[in-house]
Amino acid sequence: MASVDPNLPISIRTLKEQVAGQFTQQRLIARLTSFFGVLSLVLASIGMYGVTAYNAGRRVNEIGVRMALGADRGHVVALILRGAFALILFGLLIGLPLTFAAGRFLGSQLYGFNPYDPFVTFVAVVTLGLSALAASLIPAFRASFISPLEALRAE
Repeated sequence: MASVDPNLPISIRTLKEQVAGQFTQQRLIARLTSFFGVLSLVLASIGMYGVTAYNAGRRVNEIGVRMALGADRGHVVALILRGAFALILFGLLIGLPLTFAAGRFLGSQLYGFNPYDPFVTFVAVVTLGLSALAASLIPAFRASFISPLEALRAE
């Protein structure tokens, strides 16, 4: 090639490098989407923590009375976690139909993927549930250590 035209730019790259160069924009979009997905999960967990802590703080007197009447720490933790998971269940009842509706419109953008994949949906629901559990455990354990005497005095 150099003997034919010495000014011709020649770039010799492997097929792997050429293919990688063709998909840089798609990889960037995939990485940004993953980053924003993880960020939204963290923000949802922080919000769940805040709501659960606020609800537990509002129920200090009730928890104090329950503990004074004989409820143990496990019952208090279960009480707070039930309230947190009621919120999660309500969110899933609203979010899952919206997810499937969005999958219908975005299905053409997902080359080679089924927008209604039950495994992916199950993993997403379990991930949300585990993050909500982790976010709700701290306020629940904190509420279980409320002294009944101090809770009744605060009233």
